[in-house]
Amino acid sequence: MNLLVLISTLFVIGSVAGWIIELFFRRFVSQKKWMNPGFLTGPYLPIYGFGVIILFVMSNIPLNITNEVVDTIVRIIIIGFGMTLIEFIAGLIFIKGLNIKLWDYSNRKGNIMGIICPTFSLIWTIVGSLYYFLANPFLVKGILWISDNLIYTYFIGLVVGMVIVDLAYSIHLATKLQKFKEYQNLRFEEFKKEFKARIKTISELRNK
Repeated sequence: MNLLVLISTLFVIGSVAGWIIELFFRRFVSQKKWMNPGFLTGPYLPIYGFGVIILFVMSNIPLNITNEVVDTIVRIIIIGFGMTLIEFIAGLIFIKGLNIKLWDYSNRKGNIMGIICPTFSLIWTIVGSLYYFLANPFLVKGILWISDNLIYTYFIGLVVGMVIVDLAYSIHLATKLQKFKEYQNLRFEEFKKEFKARIKTISELRNK
């Protein structure tokens, strides 16, 4: 299967599935209300897309370890490290680059810059383990099925294109808003609330 198609398929599956998971998590656990959990406008979270790519690669790449138990343990450790690294890089981009806090672990022990912490690194490792044992075999079969039905790759390409356009548009708007001091260093939910209020004000002024 073409490497680009493989990566794109994993990215789309992870991005959409991650958005759905976060949607219900915020509704029933954290925010207690329905809200778009993503930085983007559409129903996808790219960070989860990259996460699934890492999970897939780390779950299937040969490690040349003869002992099956040791092989599994090493894979799980690498998976946990990889997921934490993705979270750290994404946090640096948004918190340091755009001054938008998608999450904040500052109040948790052992955190680094409020971006990563031992608690959530453990959570990502557990999630990665569940993926490795439960989801990976089915995903491998799904990828092979898509490789035999390449017409579905057009849908994958369409979604990837939408994500790229959406990302460029959202970063452009966020960069403009961050020029105003009152919008700097806001939590993500607060940023979206302020953003919507400002757009509403602009629309009302134009209609007068």
